[in-house]
Amino acid sequence: MEGTTIGTSAAADLARRVLGKRNLVLVGLMGAGKSAIGKLVASEMGIPFIDSDHEIERVSRMTIPELFEKYGEPEFRKLENRVITRLLRTGPRVLSTGGGAFMNGDTRASIQASGLSLWLDADLETLWERVIKRDNRPLLKTENPKQTLENLMIARYPTYALADLTVKSRDEKKDVIASEVISAVAALASESGNE
Repeated sequence: MEGTTIGTSAAADLARRVLGKRNLVLVGLMGAGKSAIGKLVASEMGIPFIDSDHEIERVSRMTIPELFEKYGEPEFRKLENRVITRLLRTGPRVLSTGGGAFMNGDTRASIQASGLSLWLDADLETLWERVIKRDNRPLLKTENPKQTLENLMIARYPTYALADLTVKSRDEKKDVIASEVISAVAALASESGNE
């Protein structure tokens, strides 16, 4: 156990050097674990963590469901883009994004220009088991929410696949997935000669 921690710390130090001043931006569908894993990764790397949805709620003084209801998804996506673009100006940090953020071409371009994107890729059953525990998912307020979730996967996964890195999110301890995220970032050092 102790050896694992030492190995993770070395990987975390290397991952932080790879990031430089960029942000590590976690993308993926609701329930993929972006916030939970992001907090662990940030803690291990010794950098701040921020959830873009929480920041949107803070600046708008409304919840995400309230924003969707009052303004609709297109206006929400414009606000989301402005908030994420602002957050990307300062780094390094780990930034978790809402499930639709990376689908917006402007937001995706901002992330690709000044961040390192990582897709937490999860299968339908994993996502479903996680999202049914919470009632704050505006896009799942449909007659058949599981089918809606599957439709979102079909529509979004090709775009998520454009992320710089991919780590499989699955029914596994959060610290294991966080370790895999750190290792994926650290592995970029050998590609760029930063070892």
